[in-house]
Amino acid sequence: MIAKSRVQELAEQRMEELGKPLYVVDITISSANHIFVEIDNEVESVSIEDCVSVSRNIEHNLDREAEDFQLEVSSAGLDKPLRDFRQFKKNVGRGLKVKLTENGKVEGKLIEADESQITLETERRERVEGKKKKIKVIENIVLPYEKIGEAKVVISFK
Repeated sequence: MIAKSRVQELAEQRMEELGKPLYVVDITISSANHIFVEIDNEVESVSIEDCVSVSRNIEHNLDREAEDFQLEVSSAGLDKPLRDFRQFKKNVGRGLKVKLTENGKVEGKLIEADESQITLETERRERVEGKKKKIKVIENIVLPYEKIGEAKVVISFK
């Protein structure tokens, strides 16, 4: 079986050579040697050329004679959950849907992210006694990463 650490090393080597703020989000290797590498960029989107370059470096440095493998390198898609704090940092200002580890969901605008937690700005309507209309209440919620089960960017076409 191909070592995950070797694939990680080869991917990081190429990303460093490219001189872009690229990083590995996830690497999975199946028992049939299907290697899936997911990469992201701290500042902008990942280009196809970045994926091809990382893929070629991994492929050319692994021996197919020793072990046959299938390799797939892709960018972290919008439909995928955020898994690295750098992904949260990159998406500050966007809407997030968060499933909590202890039952519950929160949706709001990501206003801050660091290495230990995120801050979401949430909005709800609340009835005030003596008034007919509900008023909008804005609240900031701080969530440590341990309490986040899954977080996805809300895709908006506005």
